Amino acid sequence: MPDLDIAMLANALQEAAAVEILPRFRNLGDGDVRIKTEAIDLVTEADEAAERLIRARIEAAMPDALFVGEESVAADPDLLPKLADADLAVVVDPIDGTFNFAAGLPLFGVMASVVSKGEVVAGIIYDPMGNDWVIAEKGSGTWLCGPDGSQTQMGVAPGVPLADMVGIANASYVPIEERRGLLTRLAEVRLFTTYRCAAHEYRMFVGGHVHFLMYRKLMPWDHLAGALIAAEAGAHVARLDGSTYLPSHVDGGLLVAPDKASWEMLSREVFRPA
Repeated sequence: MPDLDIAMLANALQEAAAVEILPRFRNLGDGDVRIKTEAIDLVTEADEAAERLIRARIEAAMPDALFVGEESVAADPDLLPKLADADLAVVVDPIDGTFNFAAGLPLFGVMASVVSKGEVVAGIIYDPMGNDWVIAEKGSGTWLCGPDGSQTQMGVAPGVPLADMVGIANASYVPIEERRGLLTRLAEVRLFTTYRCAAHEYRMFVGGHVHFLMYRKLMPWDHLAGALIAAEAGAHVARLDGSTYLPSHVDGGLLVAPDKASWEMLSREVFRPA
């Protein structure tokens, strides 16, 4: 594992939020919000400005690291494949939950992960509204870190019967015919929803508030940090076919559960591959 300055990364996310994100929250002007691929896939001036600031801080502290930001890849798609072979890379989502941010909903986060030779070794999810971080380094557990320096170890909820499970299921990228079957099978759980913000969904999971997370599209800035954070909190994390989730994966779906038995039950009864 490379020498990591987690405090530097945490401070960079906090600075970007304070300088570029929060001043624009509920204060976006005409032309500050643009559609990227569809009406629910947005980018704002805050996303781009925050990513520039975070990139500058990381390049100053880790000049040899490949920087992979969501907006950088939008501008240069050839950047994304380089992640698989990079000796060291930092992956950043400057605003996860841009749709919420643009709508004035205070449910968004800033995420970063560190990848070393194809393995995620650190992840951070910062909540600008609460001004705190959920942080994991591989092998060291998952911690909620407050602005006062406090640290609280986090852990997943205990397994429960399928009928009692509450969780996150994002079916947006599931083909329509498959989606009909999936939504029918989701009737077997107590409650499912999506907050359109993986940052907060992962935070809820490692806080013990939900029992599963399911995503179909796997862009690295959305899931690398959260997957490590969940695993370090005790979760079983795997793609929908049961294979290991790697930084190079952008499809195949992801299912996160409190333990392997819960994962297998959810896979068998609800999220089984088509």
